[in-house]
Amino acid sequence: MKKYILILSFLSISQFLFSQTKPFIKLINPYKTDNEVKASRQFITGSTCKTCQVSINKQPVKVYATGAFAYEINLQEGDSAFTISATQEGQTVNRQINFSYLKIPAPKPVTTLNIESIATFPEGNLSLQAGDKIQFKVKALPNCRVTAGKNIILYEMPLATTGGMPGIYQGEYILKESDSFFNYKFPVALLNKEGKTVTKETTNSFSVFTTLISNIAITKGRLAHLEYGLGDDRLGGAKIGYLDSAVLLNITGKVGPHFRVRLSKTRTAYIPDDLINFLPKGTFEPASLTNNWRVSGDSVFDYITIGLFAKLPYQSFQLTNPSKIVVDVFGATNNTNWITQLETVKEIKNVQYEQVEDEVFRITIELKHQQHWGHFIYYQGNNLVIKIRRQPVNLTLSGLVIGIDAGHGGSNNGAAGATGVYEKDITLALALKLQKSLEAQGAKIIISRTKETYFDNKERILFYRDHLPDLLVSLHLNSANDPFRAGGTSTFYRYIGFRNLSHSIYKKMLELGLKEYGNNSSFNFMLNSPIEYPNALIETLFLSNVEEEEKILDENFQQQMVEKIVMGIKEFLESCKEK
Repeated sequence: MKKYILILSFLSISQFLFSQTKPFIKLINPYKTDNEVKASRQFITGSTCKTCQVSINKQPVKVYATGAFAYEINLQEGDSAFTISATQEGQTVNRQINFSYLKIPAPKPVTTLNIESIATFPEGNLSLQAGDKIQFKVKALPNCRVTAGKNIILYEMPLATTGGMPGIYQGEYILKESDSFFNYKFPVALLNKEGKTVTKETTNSFSVFTTLISNIAITKGRLAHLEYGLGDDRLGGAKIGYLDSAVLLNITGKVGPHFRVRLSKTRTAYIPDDLINFLPKGTFEPASLTNNWRVSGDSVFDYITIGLFAKLPYQSFQLTNPSKIVVDVFGATNNTNWITQLETVKEIKNVQYEQVEDEVFRITIELKHQQHWGHFIYYQGNNLVIKIRRQPVNLTLSGLVIGIDAGHGGSNNGAAGATGVYEKDITLALALKLQKSLEAQGAKIIISRTKETYFDNKERILFYRDHLPDLLVSLHLNSANDPFRAGGTSTFYRYIGFRNLSHSIYKKMLELGLKEYGNNSSFNFMLNSPIEYPNALIETLFLSNVEEEEKILDENFQQQMVEKIVMGIKEFLESCKEK
């Protein structure tokens, strides 16, 4: 019986190995057979067996050592068909991909009594106050009279400002104290020279903000944050910074899902609507005189404690050469008579303040070391506390706590290579190798994930905030549509005081002979947003690039890359030592 089992097992293994040499075609892009596209340049990327030969419409295509292949197409207008063939030892498989390419037609002027489109700015449904503007942009029949609402005149713009397109009308309305509309859609009327009229409503609705119960709110949760404006991309709106919970905010309007916040007479910010709770009507606006200060230290941190009568919003930023932390407190007015400074401080060199404008109180903290190691801002009661991290005594890997973040994971696959490998798998492999290399040199490691699992970015921020590493590196791979030209290694940081960490790693990565993609600043990614510790995000390579995918799938190259990251961290630590 055992003999038969061994024979069957051998046959099963042989059949499996034989099946792996059979030709196959696995496409990553495009994944559909029929594709309607709006650009002439397209790419076909995928994989086959490592020893297969591939052709597309009988043109030979390079197969990389990983089995990946890529092909660039410049389509003619209309329908095109491409036959992909993979051949191995006389066996061939085919797959056909079809493209339908129609150039985007040039916009045409309106030629009938019609309003083609209405755009309003800011975009989205708005809740506004007296003095706020609503801007209208309408495309309609040229040479007509166009009005919005009750006789808001929209003016036809000169062709020089519209790219030669006639019939573009613009105008704006400034809300008045007497306005009281709610969920109102402005009618836009078009009147031609013959006296004929057509009317169309705005898509978005508008309300006067005084219809809400209250205009004073408090932040909620551990990750409430303010944003500079209404711009957005895949990383979200540009963040000013995180706030403690229960911080008072003066809400003055709403644009889509964002409430508008009045920080001072000259500063406005926005906050997502799920990050606040409104207080009862009659609650006072956030304002406070400053009280006396205390500057002190314990065995680990330095502290600045400032007496206030309310939890006010704030913003901090870093300066270098010399290194300083600057904190603006909004709604605060100076009434400080003295600052008690104790000899227990180790990192704070000096503290000063100024009333830079009405309702903006600025605190400047000069540090003893050039490198920023992080700070915290929070409230104890109504006292504002700024906690300063000290530079580690031992600037070697031994004993340091280093955070490693393996990007993506679980249902969040990240980028995909031509072979079908996911970013989440490569980042995990790199993270585990990096953990092993750093631990071998005595570092203590805090790592977000050690296996294939989902870990939300908000949870990652709180995880590292609670465990507080000395520094953090987050590992990723980049991606682009072009599998040939887009490539290279890059690092990212947000705050100038943390630049040296990412730059040191970047320089070491380039020693691998990789293409430059830059050390990028002001990066609005969540893992770069903490102010509590130096952090850097590493986009190791472009997984979408077939040559770079081949490199990153090589275990030996992964280890070389990890060693360069370790060397970069060491160089950063060396640069922090006193000269």
